Amino acid sequence: MNNIKESLDTIKTVEIQLTSDPSGHFLNQRQAFSPDDKLLVFDNRNDDSKIGENASIQVVDVETQEVKTIYQLENQTVFGPGTGAVSFHPSRNEVVFIHGLMNASQEKPYGFTARVAMQVSLDESNKSEAMEARDVQVPFTKGALRGGSHAYSYSSDGRFVSFTYNDQVLERESLVNPTIKDLRTVGAFILGERVAITRRVDEENFDGTSFAVLLAEVTADPKPGSDQINKAYEECWVGNAGYTKLDGTQQNQALAFLGDVMSETGEKVTEVFIADISSSISELISSVDGGSLTSLPAIPAGVNQRRLTFTADRKYPGVQGPRQWLRSSPDGNSIYFYQKDEAGIVQIYTVSPNGGEIKAITKNTFSPDTSFSLSSDGKYLAYGAKEAIYITGISDGITQQVLASPDNASTNLSNINWSNTGHTLAYNRKVDLAGKSYFQIFTINLSSVVDK
Repeated sequence: MNNIKESLDTIKTVEIQLTSDPSGHFLNQRQAFSPDDKLLVFDNRNDDSKIGENASIQVVDVETQEVKTIYQLENQTVFGPGTGAVSFHPSRNEVVFIHGLMNASQEKPYGFTARVAMQVSLDESNKSEAMEARDVQVPFTKGALRGGSHAYSYSSDGRFVSFTYNDQVLERESLVNPTIKDLRTVGAFILGERVAITRRVDEENFDGTSFAVLLAEVTADPKPGSDQINKAYEECWVGNAGYTKLDGTQQNQALAFLGDVMSETGEKVTEVFIADISSSISELISSVDGGSLTSLPAIPAGVNQRRLTFTADRKYPGVQGPRQWLRSSPDGNSIYFYQKDEAGIVQIYTVSPNGGEIKAITKNTFSPDTSFSLSSDGKYLAYGAKEAIYITGISDGITQQVLASPDNASTNLSNINWSNTGHTLAYNRKVDLAGKSYFQIFTINLSSVVDK
């Protein structure tokens, strides 16, 4: 196709391996770079599914390749607590990551509803605090969660952290009440709004530095053909400062996410949704409750949930492709996602936060097999296929291969991150070492490839 650059083999990029020791070095799928791009933060998993067995969080200096540990669990077992999936704050030397409960055991292992958000300040001697207040005691504390959050992402202004959520109270209730389901949903922490729980503090119930609100309405049995969803997930913040509505006003805060609807014929279809969020912190805090034994905490006033895509009539309906997290352009006018074209090839598409026409960005002859990442200037998308790395220009749709598949035993390309400034990519590959294979961190600089 004419949108794929013919001279792929003429693009010269230098791949740098930053880590090399025989342990995992697992990047998050976004926000792995420090605000000044000097550090990359990662956990020590060597398997994506092993957060519950990982005990440490580290950083590597991009220039010197020095590795430092910033968080270490001393009581780690195969059952937990576990740490991982770490993100950097956009302007402070602070990170947030998944942390299992400190009383994890064979009877109470790490799991979807037994994990919380932990923050560490690199500027305060790696001081750690629970970002998330947790309370599974009746009556439940407003602003605390009751289960397990994960997939953290800071908003560009650093005021919020989004998360995906499962509720332990509803999970336990569902065991004795078949009408109750623990449904995955999304929400956000309001940073700096501390929460003190109202009852006993212990290893399952504790205070947090931030106030949690849920932002998507989910239902166990969506009506076929409706906009009701039974799962909300893989979210992203919209724009660096929200987006412009059709009437010309500015929506300052919004979260886009995937939602699973039921088609008219009873088939699950994954669509793109958005939640517009009130700019009033006091309104968000005052209008919620702590939930009950049979219901999630209330969604705040001033949250407007809307469906953006309607794809049930397509040959290949719904958002499809490798596991992905939505991305948004810096101006907020575009939300990007994977979907199959009429030939069944996975492409990147975009839709406006106001809804309307879905537009194809890529027109490749191959399907990506990694999640995709958007450059900080909003000009390029990066993704992988068969161990090679490609970028596509947003404005012209031209795809370039910027790194060929390695000719050695390196495999499992994943977790592609753009730097906060400039055009450096960081990513994971597994590399053979002493008869075993370990996730290592690599970078390439694309300054000579992209248009400034």
